[in-house]
Amino acid sequence: MSEHFDLAVIGSGPGGYRAAILGALRGLNVAIIEKADWGGCCLNRGCVPKKDWYHSAKLIAAQRHFAGRGIEGTLTASMDAAWEHQETVVATVQQSYVDYMKHLKISALQGAARFKDTHTLEITASDGSTQLIQARHSIIATGATAFVPEPFEAVDGKVLTSDMLFDSPPPKGKRVAVIGNGVVATEFAFIFAMLGKEVVWLSRSAALRKIPFSPQAMGALKTAFKEHGIEHRQGVGFESVDTAGDGVVITLKDGEKIQVDWVCLGTGRTPHTEGLGLEAVGVKLDRDGFVKRNDFLQTDAANIYAIGDVASPWMTANHALSDATVAVDNIISGNTRKQDGLQVPIVIYSAIEMARLGMDEDMAEDEELEPAVGFAAFETSPCALGQDDTAGFVRLIGDMDSGALLGGEIVGGEAGELIHLLSLAPDRETGLSWIAKGVFNHPARAEEVLNATETLASKWGLADQVFGFGQ
Repeated sequence: MSEHFDLAVIGSGPGGYRAAILGALRGLNVAIIEKADWGGCCLNRGCVPKKDWYHSAKLIAAQRHFAGRGIEGTLTASMDAAWEHQETVVATVQQSYVDYMKHLKISALQGAARFKDTHTLEITASDGSTQLIQARHSIIATGATAFVPEPFEAVDGKVLTSDMLFDSPPPKGKRVAVIGNGVVATEFAFIFAMLGKEVVWLSRSAALRKIPFSPQAMGALKTAFKEHGIEHRQGVGFESVDTAGDGVVITLKDGEKIQVDWVCLGTGRTPHTEGLGLEAVGVKLDRDGFVKRNDFLQTDAANIYAIGDVASPWMTANHALSDATVAVDNIISGNTRKQDGLQVPIVIYSAIEMARLGMDEDMAEDEELEPAVGFAAFETSPCALGQDDTAGFVRLIGDMDSGALLGGEIVGGEAGELIHLLSLAPDRETGLSWIAKGVFNHPARAEEVLNATETLASKWGLADQVFGFGQ
């Protein structure tokens, strides 16, 4: 006889795990199904190990200011040792995940899930045995897999996807080609260089071209890469890749041959829907292979929702986590909350931290709004000066008529932490007012968020809307 659950979650990445935890905390009887490693890509091969490496990279990068601070000595990094460190971190986090699910009495089922009908899932274990479960609602959170573009082919020890990079210790050799222009490539180019590799960064187009960072933000990134001696060659076409001999030879369209020890591909991801039996329940895919869903994150099957990379072109853990909250809210409330992916923070951990959410000026004008900009630089921040890290700024976009916070970006140290200040208000209409009425520590980088808000209000005549909220 099959078990019955209020909610079945397929996939244990950041979105799936949060959906299961939140569902249990809100009183649902939950099952979570994982066919591979608990924690999914983010924990085992993505955000968590990469952020571990990023912290090491920042420590190495900071030494350029040591002499001026009276600190003597030189730091060097070992990528092999860094790999072992992230393995320990991942194992620790994974165990805490599993323990917390047990504490909440979530049924953790190991195997590949497939829909038999809208309320029935078949789970096949690695030994071939199967079991059926019944679920009133299901959430598809199966994530995505690394995309390998032609003429590249994944080859152990030679051509690695970002997933493969964390499956085993990195290959030997100092000279590494990083391929791609997205978030992963932009981050790894910096991290690898700081961890002692000679980086050759190649891509067909400009870095981060699909993310609407301002020209000022991209200029800061370019300057930061130059300071660290990292060159990005863009507009490159790839003719062939030879892995037969020692190392790898990449032949470009113009005939140039580039010899490296190994290659890391940061060339995007494709949603993972294979084997789910979506056709059996009428769940459809869009033309790009993502699970189709409405603003409530509901698929064509009313009791089945989809979250994270399998359904969202944003493809960030932040969006998966936010999706999970929205989906569980809607399962419990009966679809009362719409998702706005634009309002979820995007963060780049590279030669300079970059974070943004919401609209830019062009998006605002497309919606017939009047954008107003507030700006504050870290170059005069007492906190940033004390850290020898004054690059970057806070840049906020408000609406000239209402004083609403339409969007913003933070570039510089701790941008990934500070960006949350722009997302805490209950709606964008009151976002700037919440910041203006906040109480801030001094000296702190967060003060520049307040300064940018106050500057915007004063410069554009929005004092009543920003400072008068709630009176």
